[in-house]
Amino acid sequence: MEIYFEDERGDLDGKTEDYMRKSAVRCVEGEGLDAGRCTVSVTFTDKDGIRELNRDYRGVDRVTDVLSFPQYDDFDEIPEEGEILLGDVVICKEKAMEQAGEFGHSLDREMIYLFTHSILHLLGYDHMEEEEKKEMRLKEEEIMDFLGLPREV
Repeated sequence: MEIYFEDERGDLDGKTEDYMRKSAVRCVEGEGLDAGRCTVSVTFTDKDGIRELNRDYRGVDRVTDVLSFPQYDDFDEIPEEGEILLGDVVICKEKAMEQAGEFGHSLDREMIYLFTHSILHLLGYDHMEEEEKKEMRLKEEEIMDFLGLPREV
């Protein structure tokens, strides 16, 4: 699994990157894809940057924590051979810091959760309908448990 980090990573350390890679591998392999062929790009931005992207691409003029830009609308489009560019993940580090404080866990854990959430979006998961939301949340929890980063209650 190749993950290209764009822009400044700030204090994102190798351990967090390793967790992100493990999360992505678990997600794609769970969908029957060869992780060795998959690539994703990750960009970190601020509130102004993510608000602009949210407005321009989703028509929602507000700050959000993470955005996903999938390469494929239909998995029948995935090539039989060669690289599978899943898409792009954009994480608002400022929003992640706020949420980490609200939920009482570390920034790294929040960043890994947001990344996992976004990878699942790239793989076609959504949370617009209640059933979809339940399925996606279960998948997120399974991945975070696998990483040893369960939700603290």
